[in-house]
Amino acid sequence: MSKLGRIESSQPLADRRGDILDAAARAFMRQGFAATSLDRVSDEIGSTKGAIYYYYRSKSELFFAVHRRGMELTEAAIRPSFEAKLSARERLHGMAVAHTILVIDRLPYLRVIAQGLELHLLERTNESERAELAEVAALREANENLYIRVIQDGAESGEFRPVDAKLAAKPLLGALNWTSRWYQPRSGETQAAKKRLAEQIADFVVAGLEKKK
Repeated sequence: MSKLGRIESSQPLADRRGDILDAAARAFMRQGFAATSLDRVSDEIGSTKGAIYYYYRSKSELFFAVHRRGMELTEAAIRPSFEAKLSARERLHGMAVAHTILVIDRLPYLRVIAQGLELHLLERTNESERAELAEVAALREANENLYIRVIQDGAESGEFRPVDAKLAAKPLLGALNWTSRWYQPRSGETQAAKKRLAEQIADFVVAGLEKKK
């Protein structure tokens, strides 16, 4: 029996998409888009390229799917704090903590996102890829808009300094997403330790918006 047959018999085919995306995120994180082959991704999950082609027609399509999944994970992480019945400062702090913990826990996805789609695909996109790029960009903008709205709320309530919320969101998100560049998992690191780190980063980014006393 082929490797593909063994894998597909061990669990439902519909369940393989998450495994494939996780493997692709790890491969793209380590090697970048250009150097990553579908053979490399299939090796990550002990499969063949056939299992990948069942879902994704090309490496570019898989790359976009990794970005899309990362954006969806980000939205799911920050939305609860965004929707909480709390002050703007508390909401923004909660969003920043959740965002940073996501970076730490799902590092391959967030590091691939931080690398930037345009750096890999801008000069070689076809019409289909440009449509995928626009879709991922819309997801990224939607997540950014959640931050913008909370910053606006804080400025209007007097919790934050009067700022251009769209402009202020850029360095704030830059600081949160930059965590994916410098963070390295540590042996034995507990979830409590990860949360303490995330809270320190959240304290820093929120303090930059608060009024000086």
